Amino acid sequence: MKTRIFLAVALLAGAAGIVAVAGNASAASTYYVSPSGSDSAAGTLSAPFKSIAKAQSTAASGDTVYFRAGTYSYTTATTSCSSQTAVVDAITLSKSGIVYANYPAEKVQFNFAGMTGVNCRIKGFDVTGSSITLRGFEIVGVRQNNSLNHESWGVWISGSSNTFEKLNTHNNMGPGLFIANGSNNLVLNSDSHDNYDPYSSSGAGTNADGFGAHVPAGKPGNVFRGCRAWWNTDDGFDLINAYSSVTIENSWAWRNGYLPQTTTAAQDGNGFKAGGYGGVYVSGGVKHTVRQSVAFLNRAAGFYANHHTVASDFINNTSYSNGTDYNMLGINSSGAAVGLGNLKNNIAYGGTLTANMSGTSVANNSWNLSVTMSNSQFQSVATTGWEVSRQSDGSLPALTSLHLAGGSTLINKGVNVGLPYNGSAPDLGAFETP
Repeated sequence: MKTRIFLAVALLAGAAGIVAVAGNASAASTYYVSPSGSDSAAGTLSAPFKSIAKAQSTAASGDTVYFRAGTYSYTTATTSCSSQTAVVDAITLSKSGIVYANYPAEKVQFNFAGMTGVNCRIKGFDVTGSSITLRGFEIVGVRQNNSLNHESWGVWISGSSNTFEKLNTHNNMGPGLFIANGSNNLVLNSDSHDNYDPYSSSGAGTNADGFGAHVPAGKPGNVFRGCRAWWNTDDGFDLINAYSSVTIENSWAWRNGYLPQTTTAAQDGNGFKAGGYGGVYVSGGVKHTVRQSVAFLNRAAGFYANHHTVASDFINNTSYSNGTDYNMLGINSSGAAVGLGNLKNNIAYGGTLTANMSGTSVANNSWNLSVTMSNSQFQSVATTGWEVSRQSDGSLPALTSLHLAGGSTLINKGVNVGLPYNGSAPDLGAFETP
């Protein structure tokens, strides 16, 4: 329950009779929500609220709201559909500075599959506020209920300086998490998978990315770190139409471009789509960074420039058995296809290694060094088990697949790019050998 503490301290200055009064001090409060709670309750651990809307209306900046285990199901939106192409929210988070988190070690699911009567586009979470934290939630089932729109969204973000941590967003009819606007948002240790948009007006499966950031100019600092995207029908990570630089690091993408849990082709299927503006040249293009990340078994490219207009940085990545491992297809001011990208310390193995590399800047990658690629370079090349549970702190699971073997000739073959490394020089690929 919210508590506010007001402290008044009177200091008497002897015979002068001067009184000084200290200002008010405010203590942060903690609230609780439970599927079995009541919005007329006090919001305490023993008498929790029932809804996130009630918690938001009560909490203030600096406060924390814990959600107890269970499923929070939604059947209606915050407003009615004004038309079949309107956009509505199931949950709107507009008040800044609040932490919303699962109660420690408890599983919390927000389920939107019951919104069958909402006949327009749906945002599961619409985060318009800033300095908000969402932590430890499963977000599932956001629907499309007609074929007049491109997609719906699990989490839609337009605020700034928010943190999205330990989220598991899946089986939504559109992207799991999408940054539409705002700067300095951090998506940390989160998963997005099995998303499929069967009713998109542009074609089934065309818009269900795992993660997307399509931010306008002047909105820098958006970062995806420690994230996984798999079996999304479009791309794992998609930065198309981003006019501010985005960083993706220490993240994994696999099996994108297929119908979930199958090898039936769906749509694009790139692991990391780092930019582009719809296949046309624009003068306001920006450089993105993808580093220390892994892509494998994606239907199209593991790492893709997507007709980008400037050279983005692809640093210390590992690409294995994608349709094409690195496709640096760019576009110049005349509209002609060119190779654009800065590639250092990357590994390509299996599948078609590279495409559209003419004109790129490359240094110390496996395909332009005198190294022989084989399974023996790695401890394992297993492509199963990558979706296992994360470590207790939310970080990626400790696997051996695609880590370099002890005697690998890819060890110490990199060039210093400013990242930490062991030995005489950086290793190639996403995983530095201890």
